[in-house]
Amino acid sequence: MLRDLKSLKKVHIIGICGTLMGAFAAFLKRSGIEVTGSDQNVYPPMSDILRQAGVVLFEGYRAENLTGLAARPDLVVIGNVIGASNPEARAAIDGGYAYTSLPEAMEKLILPETRNLVVAGTHGKTTTSSMLAHVLAQAGQDPGYFIGGVSLDLPYSFNVPKLEKGRCFVLEGDEYDTAFWDKVPKFNHYLPDEVILTSVEYDHADIYPDFAAVMKAFQGLLGRIRGEGALIACFDYASIRELVAKAQWKQTVEVITYGVQPGPGVRYTPGKISAENGLIRFEVLDGGRAVDELTLAVPGNHNVSNALAVWIQCRRLAIAPERIRAGLASFRGVKRRQEERGEVGRVLVVDDFAHHPTAVRETLRALRMKYPGRRLISVFEPRSATSRRKVFQNEYALAFGEADLVFIAKPYDQTKIDATNQFSSEQLIVDLVACGKDAALMASVSEGVPAVARKTRAGDVVAVLSNGGFEGFIPKLLAELGKK
Repeated sequence: MLRDLKSLKKVHIIGICGTLMGAFAAFLKRSGIEVTGSDQNVYPPMSDILRQAGVVLFEGYRAENLTGLAARPDLVVIGNVIGASNPEARAAIDGGYAYTSLPEAMEKLILPETRNLVVAGTHGKTTTSSMLAHVLAQAGQDPGYFIGGVSLDLPYSFNVPKLEKGRCFVLEGDEYDTAFWDKVPKFNHYLPDEVILTSVEYDHADIYPDFAAVMKAFQGLLGRIRGEGALIACFDYASIRELVAKAQWKQTVEVITYGVQPGPGVRYTPGKISAENGLIRFEVLDGGRAVDELTLAVPGNHNVSNALAVWIQCRRLAIAPERIRAGLASFRGVKRRQEERGEVGRVLVVDDFAHHPTAVRETLRALRMKYPGRRLISVFEPRSATSRRKVFQNEYALAFGEADLVFIAKPYDQTKIDATNQFSSEQLIVDLVACGKDAALMASVSEGVPAVARKTRAGDVVAVLSNGGFEGFIPKLLAELGKK
């Protein structure tokens, strides 16, 4: 059904205003294809970007958005936020239109000839893929990339340069479902030549019933690495060591290992990590022997690990060592990853996407490294599908070890989760207090904002951890701090 871009004259996109969907739409327009699309939330900046690109937008989902078009689209692309009962999606499927998901469109239209560098893992894939794309761009490689976050260094989250055989294409390999009719991980469509595997832990409890199902998904990714490719694997995780031990490849795949901690089978590790004036420095050790020295402007052992993976990948691509060092040193990070949102009365407010207990722990450790001597206040909203369930109830009690003061919000909507499986913020407060932590429950944002503001003093760092909008908590907190 999908052959090549030249066969497409008109494409309709359902769910067009997402970061990646919007960028894909702009790419299609640059390729000379007429594009229309719809979304429930059509608002700036994406709506302005799309209209300026010449995309016709419809607000809301209706069958008429598709069936009322003057000419029948050659292809309908349906976003993974769209459900099976969506009236516009139903019109496409029931009406016999050619339809696909964005990952499948990438697989069929863009990726067959490119050298695909897939960054996957429970944690770190957005930052690592952004870091890799940035270093390649700074080295003059003009890579393609497809990243599910907003880089502080790259102009877009999606870039498709001139398609040609062998051009590097960096893809954030998400293990979440592709679409409602295609219940496989998105990364199943990405035709990997090289895979960076940063971590494998249990997550996405809404689609993976247990950790065995997660392991099976990543096992499938490893099995898809194309011949003469490579797996760059973080051996800090026993799960990844197990995946590598059990991997069966039909063709030759090179396995290159790294980790923050030395151990059996680990080739690349960092030497002593030093932090000074906001910069992280460490030697790269190959079997214990120093082979390079790197500087980072993003803190934390997890970013040291991310940088090691990128360094290995770039060396494999024969990028000059000085260009790799320069690219890593100039990497500023990704929005909502330790992002400084504002400072009022010498109280700094930091925004981070962390929601898994491992991510919470490593984020707070990184902030402690970046802001030594400052009191660290953590505000956490259980919002992800996993954090709203009790699967990690006990682990969260240990994740806030670096925080001096902790505020825990009530979980986001739990109405679709069985009561016996719901995460309890009240129980977490009890557990944190039992661990010696100063912890308090936030019944609502309206009550929590002034409560947090009252507890702050000059020099504090407030880390707000949520993978959603959190009802505008950060701008509201900054405004409240301005009243003190």
